Amino acid sequence: MTSPEPAAAARPDLAPDTIVVETGRPDRADGASVNPPIDLSSTFISSGDIESSPYAYARFDTPAWTPFEEALAQLEHAALPGLVFGSGLAAISAVIGLVPAGGTLIIPTHSYQGALASAAQIADRQGFALNTVDIADTEAVIAALDKAAAKGAPASAGEGEPGAASAPAGDAAPAGDAADAGVGGSGEGPGMLWIESPTNPMLEVADVPELIAAAKERGFRVCVDNTFATPLLQTPLDLGADIVVHSVTKYLAGHSDVVLGAALTSSDDLRERLHTERSMRGAIAGPFEVWLALRGLRTLAVRLDRAQANAQAIAERLAAHPAVVETRYPGLPNDPGHARAKAQMNGFGAIIAFTVDTAEKATAIAEAVRLWTPATSLGGVESLIERRRRHPSEPESVPEGLLRLSVGIENLDDLWTDLAAALG
Repeated sequence: MTSPEPAAAARPDLAPDTIVVETGRPDRADGASVNPPIDLSSTFISSGDIESSPYAYARFDTPAWTPFEEALAQLEHAALPGLVFGSGLAAISAVIGLVPAGGTLIIPTHSYQGALASAAQIADRQGFALNTVDIADTEAVIAALDKAAAKGAPASAGEGEPGAASAPAGDAAPAGDAADAGVGGSGEGPGMLWIESPTNPMLEVADVPELIAAAKERGFRVCVDNTFATPLLQTPLDLGADIVVHSVTKYLAGHSDVVLGAALTSSDDLRERLHTERSMRGAIAGPFEVWLALRGLRTLAVRLDRAQANAQAIAERLAAHPAVVETRYPGLPNDPGHARAKAQMNGFGAIIAFTVDTAEKATAIAEAVRLWTPATSLGGVESLIERRRRHPSEPESVPEGLLRLSVGIENLDDLWTDLAAALG
């Protein structure tokens, strides 16, 4: 009988494309399973102090989540296990809920439309300001941070009315304190900067390191939606972000068969608050869905490599096509986000946005394809196409004729032949 060997989580020397295969597995021992089991128990044996039990009831924690949460934490370089949620929007909403009354949430104009809608509802309910900005315009974002900081940090619990400013901008809490204070506490800081880069669906690229640094200097928390890039292309926690969120439904799971989300942080306080939000709101994931997500994670590196290669070639061909008004893809040398993406990412991703003259033409293209699938969502092995303004909640600044492509892993020539025929 061999003695158990440490799991991949204890091997920081491994490359990310090895980690996705090896992490989140049981310890090695003769006769042990290669894959973690699917734990379907809703309750667990415990007595005495329930807080001392590792598992008691599956709404709070379950071993069904642990391998995936640990695997994702290792990929994102989080000091603590991640938190899997029942959907990406559940994770997003939990994080947005950390913005205190009287504070400000600064969020990209071209964010995921579900995030924008959720932010508006939570801001109205909790009494904080919502400010949308062009996340690619660094000066505009910093100006928005300064304006929000000038309002002062929210009042401490028990001080004045909810949302009342307690200090001028110069007295805002230091970044380190802001990350660890409770809601309504004097260390809350002036709010949160939400970064999505590249943005959905316009593919704008933020100067992520500079924006995180600027926000932290002014006492803001920072959350980065890393769904498009995945932890293989960028790890925002390494740059000082407080929280990273994912729609696990997309690239991490990768097969369009689960709906899940995740949030990661290296702050004990923030993780506890997000864990409480997940538990008390019931935004939990099913054991089988999480097991499928971990299985999908195993092939993330090879899927992303193939999809990115396809996307680069298709973007170049779209940029030269006479029916296309504009092509946005960070891998194109003339794309506005190319230099930033090249400097701060390990690849350009597999999402393309291109625009044709009218909404009618865009709809006709989406209806004419036979290999591409006209559908919402992204990040699966199959290639998807969608006119984004068909969603009523999509920002009006998104062109009516914009089509978003989620490029999959099919044969490149087959994909282009189908798309070119639809363009014609």
